[in-house]
Amino acid sequence: MSEMDAAETVPVTVYTREDCSLCEVARETIEEVSADLDVAIDLDMVDVDEDPELAEEYGERVPYVLVDGHPAFKYEVDERELRLKLLAAS
Repeated sequence: MSEMDAAETVPVTVYTREDCSLCEVARETIEEVSADLDVAIDLDMVDVDEDPELAEEYGERVPYVLVDGHPAFKYEVDERELRLKLLAAS
């Protein structure tokens, strides 16, 4: 991968928990939209229960999604808004 390709990869972080159906839907939406737009993403699924500080901060507020380091979505990922955020970040 060239340096230019790496710069175009958009980091997406999803704070999640086990057995979180909304988290699965969020992940599928993110993967589908990025594939549809042909925007490379670096998807990081973070289980908040594995870190007491994250569990305290996000706890029931999952999925909590960061796009390019910025808070983007809580609970549900809006497909149209995600498209705009990924395009802006890529």
